[in-house]
Amino acid sequence: MANVLITGANRGIGLELVRHFSSRGDRVMAVCRESSEALDTLADQIIAGIDMTDAEAVQGLQTIVAELLDGGPLDILVNNAGIFENETLEQMDFEQIRRQFEVNSLAPLRLAHTLLPLMSAGSKITNITSRMGSMADNSSGGYYGYRASKAALNAFGKSLAEDLKPQGIAVAQLHPGFVQTRMVNFAGDISPQQAAEGLVARIDELTIHNSGGFWHANGQSLPW
Repeated sequence: MANVLITGANRGIGLELVRHFSSRGDRVMAVCRESSEALDTLADQIIAGIDMTDAEAVQGLQTIVAELLDGGPLDILVNNAGIFENETLEQMDFEQIRRQFEVNSLAPLRLAHTLLPLMSAGSKITNITSRMGSMADNSSGGYYGYRASKAALNAFGKSLAEDLKPQGIAVAQLHPGFVQTRMVNFAGDISPQQAAEGLVARIDELTIHNSGGFWHANGQSLPW
């Protein structure tokens, strides 16, 4: 049984990740701003009222999670919470871009740093990112804030992977695919359930030996 913490856990991919980990007997701590009826029936512990852009709230999670773990390690951290907006040259919104950096990149790094004292050799940090953060894969432009914030998350994750190797903590950047969630108005190629299945498989495969990679949920290695 693994101790798993998932952010953005009340709906979409986060909720399905909670479902998958819980169904196989893992202990899941679900972090969200507001819980949902579905989440209430799935998670072992729900930590609601957390705004991932609130540094004080994120730092306070260390005490809350330590009490829930009761001396055990945090085995898996899934940084899933994120927001998605689109800016174009014709409709540029710098405040919107800043907000995406705060949620999509700074918050995951802050949370990982905050919870590191609760991890041990064999623990895993997984950042749910996007191939839209890939420089090599950008052939259409636009989405300035989302692309840049996910590229920053990828850079943070790569640095964490290198810095945490001596501690035996593995880190991965995982792209779930184009998923039918509220964030993209339910457009997409796959369901949240399908995405979660692939993501959990990649998390299970993550070790210190393949730490630092950028993968699609289907197992494909992605270009940076």
